Amino acid sequence: MDRRSLLKIIAGLPFANGLYPGSAVSAEATSSVIRLRPIDPGWPSDEEWNQLGRVVGERLIKVRSPLSGCVDTLPDSACAQVFGELKNPYYLGDEVGLTQTLGWVGAWTSEPSVYAVAARTTEDIVAAVNFARTNNLRLVVKGGGHSYQGNSNAADSLLIWTRAMNGVVLHDAFVGAGCDGRAEPQPAVSIGSGAIWGRVYDEVTTKAGRYVQGGGCMTVGVAGLIQGGGFGSFSKAYGMAAASLLEAEIVTADGDVKLANACSNPDLFWALKGGGGGFGVVTRLTLRTHDLPKFFGGVFATVRATSDDAYRRLVSKILEFYQEALLNPHWGEQIAFGPGGAVAISMVFEDLDQQQAEAVWRPFFDWASAAPRDFAIASEPKILALPAQNIWSPLFLNRIPGLMIADDRQGAPADNVFWAANLGEAGQVLYAYQSAWLPASSLEADRRQDLVDALAAAAQHRGVSLHFNKGLAGARPEAIAAARDTAMNPAVVDAFALAISAAGGPPAYPGVSGREPDEAAARSQAAAVDRSMNEIRKLLPRVASYVLESDFFQSNWQDAFWGGNYARLRSVKEKYDPDGLFYVHHGVGSESWSPDGFARVK
Repeated sequence: MDRRSLLKIIAGLPFANGLYPGSAVSAEATSSVIRLRPIDPGWPSDEEWNQLGRVVGERLIKVRSPLSGCVDTLPDSACAQVFGELKNPYYLGDEVGLTQTLGWVGAWTSEPSVYAVAARTTEDIVAAVNFARTNNLRLVVKGGGHSYQGNSNAADSLLIWTRAMNGVVLHDAFVGAGCDGRAEPQPAVSIGSGAIWGRVYDEVTTKAGRYVQGGGCMTVGVAGLIQGGGFGSFSKAYGMAAASLLEAEIVTADGDVKLANACSNPDLFWALKGGGGGFGVVTRLTLRTHDLPKFFGGVFATVRATSDDAYRRLVSKILEFYQEALLNPHWGEQIAFGPGGAVAISMVFEDLDQQQAEAVWRPFFDWASAAPRDFAIASEPKILALPAQNIWSPLFLNRIPGLMIADDRQGAPADNVFWAANLGEAGQVLYAYQSAWLPASSLEADRRQDLVDALAAAAQHRGVSLHFNKGLAGARPEAIAAARDTAMNPAVVDAFALAISAAGGPPAYPGVSGREPDEAAARSQAAAVDRSMNEIRKLLPRVASYVLESDFFQSNWQDAFWGGNYARLRSVKEKYDPDGLFYVHHGVGSESWSPDGFARVK
């Protein structure tokens, strides 16, 4: 008997109190507009929780955050050790009561659920979904736990934790369910929803010699990135991660296990490709894989201008250079425009060798070097090409000094490594995070000066980074065509970059002596970010923003995140989750709920 048949049989069993798979929602639950909290009379009894535990085995966990013992107590060595561990993204990911970001000052604080189901199978998730729905509980889903919006945690909730569902299986010729004769077999990889991208890259690229489009940060979860759209370093070559989705297995709010692809549940399939979280619990994703180029590489340098006039000329020159030499599938990542006349270059390339990459950049660096009174090469250019199959190999990367940081916990796997450049994100507390897509027309000669002026003005406040791989202008035609068949804001297709300005601080937590969030710094830096991005927004008649990297307080978020696709997304949400079980902040349909997701407001 296959698993789907087994689940259908389970759904019909007369479990006590109607608590488990397939049980009908009680009239009391469906009529309520308030999700229950532990203080409420209707909160499940210990015996009811124990019954859920018997269904999922030892995988029901009473959640306690490692930080809880540090709140309202005197500082001690145990808390000091916890705060040291908070700079390790693997530690954060392995703790059921923590998230990769500890909070956003004035917005949210990472708080543990009451219980969690540490799912290992789809059946575990079915049981958890049905328990939450029947008992009218706030439900949260966490894989990698990297949500800047705080969507992978909520106090007084039941958490579905998918981290252990991390299998990776490669296919030479995949065809989605129901698509026989309607779709060509494709090389693909099926990935458990709790997997992180570093593990996936190691399996697909290092070991199998293929490429799968995912995230740049190695500890980001697979499922969350796909549902948010997903940009990796090489998006202009391979498209958005969401556009590579061939099939997803998902548990919907009714407890049913569905396969979503172009032939089965195509409306849900479309919504999962960039529609954000909130349509169900994804358990497995199958993504298209690509031939691997010979080389991946990077270009790193900092150029500093000696005057305001020189800075404007520097900004103008690098934008012109970008349009002429880099606006193509070979190039991705970012250039940052910051205070003090600095332009920091952190670019990557694919399918070029080192000599070719050096030749591309030589005219720009020669131009800067020819005017030493105006420009200083503050950080000498480093241009490096690596065999593509080694780009995510922990063994290979660990040989390059300063590039990687290892998980330093005793007994940690040797391949638990992450980019040193991502260290600041581990355990961070956000003060502000804003983004906006910039149309490629901004680079045209008759409009470029407006962009130069905006970037120079933004740099006086906080600074802005242009993430070129998070806009698809200049991408391969097939990448653009695939993006048009996703739920993402259509603005991404015409954008050459995503402009981002952000601010944050080190690990901190309310109530922990000596480690409280710095609210004064947060207010000051958030205001500076707002002023910087206001300079950018002046250029844009309609601001579009990337849902996974955006302002918690984003106004008109439906239009900003999804544009003309929002109405269609809302209809999919109402079809598959009419009672809003899968609430996420600024997710599709969330306008019908209170900000904490506990009360329906309309």
